[in-house]
Amino acid sequence: MNRDDDDRFEPTPAPAERPPRAALVIVDALLALEALAVVAVLVWLVVDLLTLAPSSYATAVALIVLVAVGALFTIAVAVGSIRRASWSRAAAIVWQVLQISVAVGAFQGLFARPDIGWALLVPALVVIGLLLWAPVRRAYAPAEHAAEG
Repeated sequence: MNRDDDDRFEPTPAPAERPPRAALVIVDALLALEALAVVAVLVWLVVDLLTLAPSSYATAVALIVLVAVGALFTIAVAVGSIRRASWSRAAAIVWQVLQISVAVGAFQGLFARPDIGWALLVPALVVIGLLLWAPVRRAYAPAEHAAEG
């Protein structure tokens, strides 16, 4: 093979340089499902407030406001992740840590619900693990920092 033959072929990127498509799809899907779950909890709380008499309306409304803020946050994180916004990676990790704390609480106490605990814990650990993986981390890096690696 001579030098002219080598010039005709474009080098293919090494596997480490390719974005980890499956990992990114998993992260996006889990973040979107988490956002939908928080919206479902918000709807459930609003329906409960309208159909049942709470012991404290102020507490019920405050809880709805907090869950609404959480729903807006998780939706923003999911959309940001789909768009590969650099801020969304850190925000997603923060949400996962909060989710782990709720999961730990679900495993304990008089009204423990291990099923809910596992449903919260496993996706949170998967998302954190994937977001800390170097190829996924690079996919969220701003364009000017992506080449630095």
